[in-house]
Amino acid sequence: MPGGLVALLDDIAMIAKLAAASLDDVAGAAGRAGVKAAGVVIDDTAVTPRYVVGLTPDRELPIIAKIAIGSLRNKLLFLLPAALLLSSFAPWAITPLLMIGGAYLCFEASEKIFEAVTGTGHADELIECNDPGELEARQVGGAIRTDFILSAEIMVIALSDIPDSSVLMQGVVLAAVGIAITVGVYGVVGLIVKMDDIGLHLAQRRNAGVRAFGRGLVKAMPLLLEGLSTLGVAAMAWVGGGFIVHGLGEFGLGAIPHGLHDVAQAVGHASPVGSGLIEWLVGAAGSAVVGMIVGGAIVAVMHLIPRKSGHPAPTG
Repeated sequence: MPGGLVALLDDIAMIAKLAAASLDDVAGAAGRAGVKAAGVVIDDTAVTPRYVVGLTPDRELPIIAKIAIGSLRNKLLFLLPAALLLSSFAPWAITPLLMIGGAYLCFEASEKIFEAVTGTGHADELIECNDPGELEARQVGGAIRTDFILSAEIMVIALSDIPDSSVLMQGVVLAAVGIAITVGVYGVVGLIVKMDDIGLHLAQRRNAGVRAFGRGLVKAMPLLLEGLSTLGVAAMAWVGGGFIVHGLGEFGLGAIPHGLHDVAQAVGHASPVGSGLIEWLVGAAGSAVVGMIVGGAIVAVMHLIPRKSGHPAPTG
């Protein structure tokens, strides 16, 4: 009997070790996928706060919570099963889908630069509505629809970085990525939309240092949003260009990927300090350049060619 108990305890210990290893695998895969999704995540964080513009402060956090719940529903109920079906029955389609998604990211980045340079950007317009409940529903619905596109890109990016494994393992990693990114993005968004309120509250305190900090928060809010927007553009060009470069290599067109890798490696080795970081930065910059070329070509097709032919350029 004691021997049987010891054997049982050994089995339990082995199961616990396997479970811990699986959790490490999930965490590692989720972390790698989350890093690759950086461009989409930053853009999502920069875009979402505009959906609470024009609404009362007491409804800002509830609206962010509704959008976050809708985002989780998008990822877990619709996109996760679709990603698992894609992995099981059409894995060959993952690279082309990534290249298409990368081209879309490059277009978004290039279009924002085009609008900034030409002054043709469209200011966010408030929806005219006398019913606050209807206005809130419209804003939440619009945010969730936008999130669906961004979430689809995130899930495909995550799927592409999961090593060969069981459907269960893929599902757990995708769920972990979806939940972690949603909580992270909308947690940051909630903090951003309340930053000015926090600053105003602190600016009314008696302590001079606290008041100065509060006023600084209020003044920093526009700069933070502008910085996030700029960082989002750079990240989208880098990530989108990276997918296109990787896809070219997968389809046998390795001149560009190998050329970028060789240049980055040469510059990194020539650097006396931080060679690894320098190599990564040069590689990322090269991917961003490719992304801007692809995005610029799409912008030209979408904006300049219709304008020359006498038709109005599309608005977005």
